[in-house]
Amino acid sequence: MIPLNFEVNGRAVALEVAPATLLIDLLRGPLALTGTHTGCDTAQCGACTVLVDGDAVKSCSVLALQAQGCRVTTVEGLAQAEALHPLQQAFMDCHGLQCGFCTPGMMMTAACLLAKTPQPSEAQIAHALEGNLCRCTGYVNIVAAVKQASVAMAGAPA
Repeated sequence: MIPLNFEVNGRAVALEVAPATLLIDLLRGPLALTGTHTGCDTAQCGACTVLVDGDAVKSCSVLALQAQGCRVTTVEGLAQAEALHPLQQAFMDCHGLQCGFCTPGMMMTAACLLAKTPQPSEAQIAHALEGNLCRCTGYVNIVAAVKQASVAMAGAPA
């Protein structure tokens, strides 16, 4: 077992992990952050996407030890207190989810995009979401939700 110290959703975490432990398994297991979904286990679907120091990563392909000293944000870390994050609200408003399985990964990928490109075009949104698969929606409402969130985050009327 190897000591691991990092931050998850603004909270310091210190524990010991086996060298082969994947970040997804640590998040969903000992840390009980089950909003991050395990989909394909091959980094193809994006359901396991989290932010590591602000970058979107597929946590099924990252060793937990690679998070040493990093800031990890999961979908549970988007909301502040009782208020939904603009992405969460926009996914609800725009019907950007159906079964909801891909939604956490879509939101985390979109959060990364909006942090780097606050007012993305629809083409930029579609390109950013290319690594996230949805089998239900056809993506139209997901792109609309990200666009609505970008407007809300900029403080402009929707």
